[in-house]
Amino acid sequence: MSSDVVLVDDPAPHVRRITLNRPEKRNALNHDLRGGILRELEKADQDESIRVMVVRGAGPSFSSGYELGGGNVGQEFPWYTPGGDGHWPRHVTSGWMRIWELAKPVIAQVHGYCLAGGSELATCCDLVYMAEDAQMGYPAVRFGVPDNHFHAWFVGMRKAMEMMVTGDSLDGRECVRLGWANDCVPSDQLEAKVLEVAGRIATLPPDLVQLNKRVVHRQMEIMGLHTGIRAGSELCALGTKQQSLIEFMEKAQTRGLKATLQERDEPFGDYRTTHEENQS
Repeated sequence: MSSDVVLVDDPAPHVRRITLNRPEKRNALNHDLRGGILRELEKADQDESIRVMVVRGAGPSFSSGYELGGGNVGQEFPWYTPGGDGHWPRHVTSGWMRIWELAKPVIAQVHGYCLAGGSELATCCDLVYMAEDAQMGYPAVRFGVPDNHFHAWFVGMRKAMEMMVTGDSLDGRECVRLGWANDCVPSDQLEAKVLEVAGRIATLPPDLVQLNKRVVHRQMEIMGLHTGIRAGSELCALGTKQQSLIEFMEKAQTRGLKATLQERDEPFGDYRTTHEENQS
């Protein structure tokens, strides 16, 4: 896998930062990038000098979602997932849930667009800090079914339903109000905010921080979050068999992905109708 799609630095003592580095594609998540993110997080998790990790995106967005425009050509899946129907949703869901199982806290630093697969990555991090004008959403519901069904857990039934049947996104302020994000600040203050929080975490005994991360996750698992997300992957697999998605993919092949996505979003006046670089 190429290493230039992921940048790694240590911006503060005991803090490892992983930067998604496909800015020309708004950090669309191709196989190399997904594998690089998890590889670097797992490496940091094993490094005794690191106590907290940060994930952010280079360029104008955190991530526009999964790569749909041919950017996976020649790349292998970055980790093994049993095959058969539903391979893709099981593959990406099990991948991001590996962040859930890491010992050390992971912070998502979200700016610009954080859509579809990008929102899955951010949501599976332990803490989420957003720019006030960042947009978190799942526009792919306009042609398919999500891989990772976490919305009802984090924004409540009514807002989750609205998002699932419209594809509309939420800005940083609303994500905080509903509980999807921890806090939001103006975009020019986001990096400082995240490093401040990371520094506070890094001052605590790491053995206790790791146990207390599990305290929260185990309670969510007992309430059924992990089971619900796994069940959602099966619904995503059913979505790939629907006539609407089949027709969408055929249109994308004949007319081109960009034009097809712009047509999809035109009635809503968002995403590709105002920005041309988003991927999913």
